[in-house]
Amino acid sequence: MPKTRKSLATVAAVVAGGLSLSACATTDYVDEQIAAVNTRIDGVDAKASQAASAASAAQAQAQAAATDAQNANRRLDQLTGRVDRLEQQATAQRRPRN
Repeated sequence: MPKTRKSLATVAAVVAGGLSLSACATTDYVDEQIAAVNTRIDGVDAKASQAASAASAAQAQAQAAATDAQNANRRLDQLTGRVDRLEQQATAQRRPRN
């Protein structure tokens, strides 16, 4: 019986060792998985860069529109004074109807 126990223990050790080694990933498998993840990361990075560029362009357009609006308001303020003066002159020149 001792020989059977020793043989059984050896067989169990070999089977356990074989099972533990089969769970290890190969270098090629790990490299493939990393390459797939890197591809996804590159895609996300490209989309993020596009979004940042679009946001920057939109911000520049908004700034230009704000500057245009400020200039238009300044011109309107200048014209308002002129229109007021012309109205006052026109009112002063009117003669009342009898």
